[in-house]
Amino acid sequence: MIDANIEVPRIDGTTGSLADYDGKVLLVVNTASKCGFTPQYKGLEALWQQYGDQGLVVLGFPCNQFGAQEPGTEGEIASFCELNFGVSFPLFAKVDVNGPTAHPLFQALKSAAPGLLGSEGIKWNFTKFLVSRDRTRVERFAPTTSPEAIAAELPKWL
Repeated sequence: MIDANIEVPRIDGTTGSLADYDGKVLLVVNTASKCGFTPQYKGLEALWQQYGDQGLVVLGFPCNQFGAQEPGTEGEIASFCELNFGVSFPLFAKVDVNGPTAHPLFQALKSAAPGLLGSEGIKWNFTKFLVSRDRTRVERFAPTTSPEAIAAELPKWL
């Protein structure tokens, strides 16, 4: 189970927790503004728009650990996402997703849904984790899995 008390630093400098999203299906994504997968922001926003009223929340966590593809400040990231992709889903402060400084949320997600051959490490930007409403079930999707492909999975979760 993913702990609701995990604190998450919002991109505006405030702090929340996963409890802010109790009863929601979460799609947690480590994002980057200068990545080949960056156009997925558009599909993630479409999921948020289409399924938000059914209980889906997309949570974007910028990360600079892969090829330094998220070098900007939180303000620059927020502006980039809004201006280029119309992102309105919740964005958070930059976090590490691997290594000793990995954010506790990503530590929990990787443990709950290991990758290929049981590896826990996140391989690249735009790895996605779908978390059930009660936070007991987690499914991992590779960076190459499009938001549109995840849409086909959502009826089972919502």
